Amino acid sequence: MEYPLTFMSDGLRLAGVLHVPEGRGPGQRLPTFIVLHGFVGTKDRSHVELVARMLDEMGYCVFRIDFRGCGESEGARGEVRCFDQVADTKNALSFIARREEVDPDRIGVIGHSFGAAVGIFAGGIDERIAAVVSLCGWGDGERKFRGQHPTPEAWEKFTGILEEGRKQKAETGESLWVSRFDLVPIPPELRANLSPKAQFEVPVETAISMYKFRAEDVVADIAPRPLLLFHTADDVVTPTEQSIRLFEKAGANAELMIPTGVSHFPLSEQDAPYTRALIGAWLAKYFPTPLGAPA
Repeated sequence: MEYPLTFMSDGLRLAGVLHVPEGRGPGQRLPTFIVLHGFVGTKDRSHVELVARMLDEMGYCVFRIDFRGCGESEGARGEVRCFDQVADTKNALSFIARREEVDPDRIGVIGHSFGAAVGIFAGGIDERIAAVVSLCGWGDGERKFRGQHPTPEAWEKFTGILEEGRKQKAETGESLWVSRFDLVPIPPELRANLSPKAQFEVPVETAISMYKFRAEDVVADIAPRPLLLFHTADDVVTPTEQSIRLFEKAGANAELMIPTGVSHFPLSEQDAPYTRALIGAWLAKYFPTPLGAPA
């Protein structure tokens, strides 16, 4: 069962969808996940919608949201600021914890890519978050961008875009808008995994916000709450070393999974059964649902 909902975050009305498993009994409060989408993505027709449906089928309540400026939420289109998204996550938790279907003491966050970085940071600073699952996430914005633009020529082009954007903003007050793929390259063969509702141009200030964002600084503070860092080997979008470094800095009850033969979108059709089995086994151990062990 799915319920479209809205909630307030810093004066903006944000959109979400609550999934409630059909097996829920009367008055039963279930462990719940807030699902966070990737870079200027959306909760709908997206990879995180696949994540939400997987968790629903496993027996969890799930709240998938559009960050401000994305999807059906209010806010300036495409103007993504990392710490604004952390605030949106915390406000989503405050809202959903009041629902009768939700166990307020067992609310976790699961994010993909950019949403994973936001989820890790939120988990590090908000003790209400009971568990964190990162899917192909990152912990250091500058180092991530260096991995995504690995040659001297590519790095010069990327930093040139940032400098041009700073200059234009200072001189005119107007943002420089660029293709999302100039900031976060995605091979053409993987772009079909992006939601058609995602945004494909963003202001340079969005990249500057990401450049300065460091979930690594707070990842250790998630402990002793459980943390899963799931990152595909040889990820061609977000460097796999990002999750390795996060794991090195994490505290107790952190686990790192690096499966091979899986793309940056680990619930794509060909990869979903393998990914589901790995994540389901971790959930059964660290964050079980009373509706039965995840399959």
